[in-house]
Amino acid sequence: MACEEVLHSRPLFLTIYTVVIIGIVFSSLYVFSAIRYPSTNPSSWSLSNADVRLAEQTLNGSRLPTGYAVPSVPPEARNVRTRPILDVPPRNKEMPPFQAFRLTKELIQKRVKDNIIIVTFGNYAFMDFILTWVQQLNDLEVSNYLVGAMDNKLLEALYWKGIPVFDMGSHMSTEDVGWGSPTFHKMGREKVILINLILPLGYELLMCDTDMVWLKNPLPYLARYPGADVLTSSDQVVPTVVDDSLEIWQEVGAAYNIGIFHWRPTESAIKLAKEWKELLLADDKIWDQNGFNDLVHRQLGPSVDEDSGLVYAYDGTLKLGILPSSIFCSGHTYFVQAMYQQLRLEPYAVHTTFQYAGTEGKRHRLREAMLFRDPPEYYNPSGGFLSFKPSIPKSLLLSGNHTIESHFTLVNYQIKQIRTALAIASLLNRTLVVPPLWCRVDRLWFPHPGVLEGSMTRQPFLCPLDHVFEVNVMLKQLPEEEFGPGIDIREYSLLDNPSLPSEVKKSWLDVQLCKEGAQDCFASNNATVGGILKFPRHSNEETYMKVFSSFKDVKVIQFSSMQDAFTGFSDKASTTSLIYFEKREDKFRNRVKRYVGIWCCVLDHTPGHIYYDMYWDEKPEWKPLPPQTSADDHPPW
Repeated sequence: MACEEVLHSRPLFLTIYTVVIIGIVFSSLYVFSAIRYPSTNPSSWSLSNADVRLAEQTLNGSRLPTGYAVPSVPPEARNVRTRPILDVPPRNKEMPPFQAFRLTKELIQKRVKDNIIIVTFGNYAFMDFILTWVQQLNDLEVSNYLVGAMDNKLLEALYWKGIPVFDMGSHMSTEDVGWGSPTFHKMGREKVILINLILPLGYELLMCDTDMVWLKNPLPYLARYPGADVLTSSDQVVPTVVDDSLEIWQEVGAAYNIGIFHWRPTESAIKLAKEWKELLLADDKIWDQNGFNDLVHRQLGPSVDEDSGLVYAYDGTLKLGILPSSIFCSGHTYFVQAMYQQLRLEPYAVHTTFQYAGTEGKRHRLREAMLFRDPPEYYNPSGGFLSFKPSIPKSLLLSGNHTIESHFTLVNYQIKQIRTALAIASLLNRTLVVPPLWCRVDRLWFPHPGVLEGSMTRQPFLCPLDHVFEVNVMLKQLPEEEFGPGIDIREYSLLDNPSLPSEVKKSWLDVQLCKEGAQDCFASNNATVGGILKFPRHSNEETYMKVFSSFKDVKVIQFSSMQDAFTGFSDKASTTSLIYFEKREDKFRNRVKRYVGIWCCVLDHTPGHIYYDMYWDEKPEWKPLPPQTSADDHPPW
């Protein structure tokens, strides 16, 4: 009837009816599509399927309070592998002389946009960090950047990749530098020299360390504060704001962090940069960050105005802003607190501070968050992967108070499973995908009550691997004659990483542990349809070698559990060396007992740290206590 009325009505009404009906149809499609495909915008963030699956696997069916999830990768950082913004030279071209790579105004002018240049620098040891930094900016379609090379090896490597590079003339070693070393301090002075070179040329400068990653184009955010002379990140772990505005400067008690900061070429900023350089060059013992903080705190206040969040600092004329640590994240606010998730904000950057395993720890944290760019072979190693589904009783996570004792009970339970998995990985010559770790208390460098008061750390929380394990030791090449064969590891998120090749995803064997003697539970290499193998618990080395030698070509072997999965290596002495005949079990123990680190730190006791023990379960009297005397203050090995 309605259709007949439309057909007999005037053309104008026919048009109106048609538009209305089309609008209803499209609105319906939109609503249904929104239900079928939820938004990926973190402002409307919810658990992804991968997050839910990980939580279910970890808890073995038990539930966590609302909001617990693996930190998700923001959409802008997740949509990777877009077109490059690089100018790769042809291989038949001769590389220009090193003098051609001097930093000049002309070189900056080629890359600058809206008068802003983004700069990082490093030596060859940090090349993979630099490539990650560059590729993240490329994926965000930000092209106005330059990379400073502190050695010729890095300069040449970046040139042939088409990355805009300049020679810093540092003639630095190509090796990694430890935090606090003389070379580390030299790198800090090079940063200050760079700032003093660029600002007088009239350009705005966004200076970054190489151990940070961009997740979102920061330039529109910086443009919101045109009156700022300097905008700096900080080590603040307690939020002073819950939106994306600048931190409330009066409430910031932590140091300003110079791993991410933005300078405008104003008179007061140039004056600060000059005095900072003179201060550092006059005393090589001053840490560059401490020098910066001392200068800007020389005078702090009053506020520039009521609304911007800027404050007069340094000499009373410098207008300073403190970037919010919830979205210009530190290693604590991103990896431990997941502050941006809880506040439903979109992070711009993460800086790998607040971690405990050197450069390897920084790299592993970014890998856990799927923010590090590794070469293809990283995702497809020889020998394949070994993984397992961790099983943790709900009571260990949620029952009782969150204390040092309950924390160690939870972590020790996981350590034992990982120890078994390391043994099986070593036996089968596979790379272990280390599962996610749950912690009940935080780790820091100083005494604290479990979590920092005022922070947004949830309990329990997924803690980075370096909170418990010495990642740098796990990845170190140790002599095989003393420590047995090496055991390579990967981050827990690897099998969900988009970079994992399809040939790995398709080559998969699920191993279901069962009680020997039960139906269909016996040592056999006959997998069922769908790639499932039933395998008896309490199996020994000979059984593993007999069964799994048939699956050497399978890329991923995933165990349903590690509970009672392995009885240990055989008692037969190794015959692979003419020098010694130690048992493989002894070498394995010698290796893995070095893999665990410390927790820090208890209140009212010196020293306040407590050593984790890989073989805690073999010591009936073991308790989580700090060393009682100086003679006790050593690792359990």
